Amino acid sequence: MRATFQEELDQLEAALQEEGDLVLRALRSALNALARGDDELADEVIGFDDEVDRRYLQIEEGVQSLLARQTPVAVDLRLVLAVLRVNLHLERMADYCVTVAKLTKLMGDLDVAGDAILDSLEDMGQRAEQMIRVALDAFADRNVEKARSLQELDELIDRANRRAVDDVLSLGTSPAEREYGLRVLVISRCVERIGDHAVDIGEQVAYLVTGELQELTDASHRS
Repeated sequence: MRATFQEELDQLEAALQEEGDLVLRALRSALNALARGDDELADEVIGFDDEVDRRYLQIEEGVQSLLARQTPVAVDLRLVLAVLRVNLHLERMADYCVTVAKLTKLMGDLDVAGDAILDSLEDMGQRAEQMIRVALDAFADRNVEKARSLQELDELIDRANRRAVDDVLSLGTSPAEREYGLRVLVISRCVERIGDHAVDIGEQVAYLVTGELQELTDASHRS
């Protein structure tokens, strides 16, 4: 017997939260691999992305199937659209984790003392993890105020990103230091973008609750 419409919506939401847990796992593993210079763990992050992609496609197909058989309106339609958008944001977060892991594997051949830089990246990563959790909780609870708190958290990540840039600029000018610095800048940008996507999820919470699309922060830096 086919599940009821509401049950299908509930299942999609549950799958979305599970995907969020996978993204958190990928981010933490990517950060640990970077801190330890652990190529094997970096490879696990890269391989694990297939699981995130499978979950992403399952949710996409679930939404398509639901829309083919049902005609949701009002709040239900907003929920279906929000699920689609949040699903995409989570998948992109996972892609950034893969980029961090790939760059981590390239770090090992560079003999550069960058403890302060790694500390800045870890700080950014912890804040990004917090933002993902807040965004997912806000979505589950339909909590607009919690969603709005993501803007302040995102500003903290932006500050940490600027510190990482300053740290890179303080490096020397040898070819190894320049290459190391460029890789760090890309990693820092990846973590910053993860925070941006968490803010985007917060915007979907506001949309779901109010029916209005609202920007919680400046969108000029987004892609």
